[in-house]
Amino acid sequence: MKSFQAKLKTRVVAAATAIIAATGLGASMTAHAWEPTKPVEFVVPAGTGGGADQMARLMQGIIVKHKLMNQSLIVVNKSGGAGAEGFLSVKEAKGDPHKIIITLSNLFTTPLATGVPFNWKDMTPVSMMALDQFVLWVNADKPYKTAKEYLDAVKAAGPNKFKMGGTGSKQEDQILTVGIEKATGTKFIYVPFKGGGEVAVQLVGGHVDSSVNNPAEAVAQWRAGKLRALCVFDDTRMPYKEKVTDTQSWNDIPTCKEAGVPADYVMLRGIFAAPGITADQIKYYVDLMNKIRATPDWKEYMEKGAFNQTFMAGADFTKWLTAAENNHRDLMKEAGFLAK
Repeated sequence: MKSFQAKLKTRVVAAATAIIAATGLGASMTAHAWEPTKPVEFVVPAGTGGGADQMARLMQGIIVKHKLMNQSLIVVNKSGGAGAEGFLSVKEAKGDPHKIIITLSNLFTTPLATGVPFNWKDMTPVSMMALDQFVLWVNADKPYKTAKEYLDAVKAAGPNKFKMGGTGSKQEDQILTVGIEKATGTKFIYVPFKGGGEVAVQLVGGHVDSSVNNPAEAVAQWRAGKLRALCVFDDTRMPYKEKVTDTQSWNDIPTCKEAGVPADYVMLRGIFAAPGITADQIKYYVDLMNKIRATPDWKEYMEKGAFNQTFMAGADFTKWLTAAENNHRDLMKEAGFLAK
């Protein structure tokens, strides 16, 4: 039986180079058999200010700046029901190629936790754009310099004395919080907020004691000296070595395993379209995503947000999604988060 922490890892098996070669920028420069004939709605199944919202609006800006579409891409936030509102709106748009969605791992957690009638197979997978990291953050005014120092203090204080802020309930942040608790013998009060941007603000304000925000959601407060990064929940350190703060790069943040916290977790940033669209329509969006990825704007965003730049499309992406869904079901069952 694997431990909770050992299972708390979405395994990535990528054939990125081959996929890029097959569906990359060169292919995208050719004429398309299909193109949008009206504005495309780009659904964000989360609140404003969080990682998915930031990424969607960046993509919208890149498309405008580099004239990558003849039609507009309109970002619409539909965060109700932990993202179920957004997912169901795409599921119900069968055959409509003018609606796409950016997904987090709530693609898996929301239906498992709520029982809402939705599964990722109800949409059309387009591509994995990246995998997002999770970092353990504390307020920079607090004395904790390492993850071990902080978690030792949490453990010493006893259960439910420290507050962990996160996005949503029974989603990625809370799943990871439970993993930390099981790995370290701690017990937090978990405080849910609507988006990662709000979580960072609440941590700066001292309303919670820590968070497991994604890098992009807390980088501004980290750069400003308001937050301290204690560890990253991945097997290896982030590769980005350019200084973000006066003294630290993303690469300077130890892995949580290095810091004595045996838990890790990465999150999907993927693109899906409505169900029942054609192969030519899928190809248009895969090519569009490759055009976006080839811009200097995207590359700069990937580095600033310290993303794991894994890309997938086609059968590889479908295989990854199947494994990730099974992994999340196991994790949530063990945490007691599955809908009754």
